[in-house]
Amino acid sequence: MPHYLHLLKADSGPLAAPVMESAGREPESSVTVVLLDDAPPPRLPDGARVMKLGDTPADYSRLLDLIFESDRVIVW
Repeated sequence: MPHYLHLLKADSGPLAAPVMESAGREPESSVTVVLLDDAPPPRLPDGARVMKLGDTPADYSRLLDLIFESDRVIVW
């Protein structure tokens, strides 16, 4: 089961949402979106997890875990 991690900045382009939706339609896939720099949440596929990155060390530690757990990491 492929796991996709999308790191989304506030100035991310319009291509991010369709790419995330496409990944979410793949059989047995999962999508996690991490909102960086107070990025607004885009249109997301059903079942996508959303995480907002804060300024605490625990948030950055969790982000690092997510990066290593993921099959693909896409930074927008």
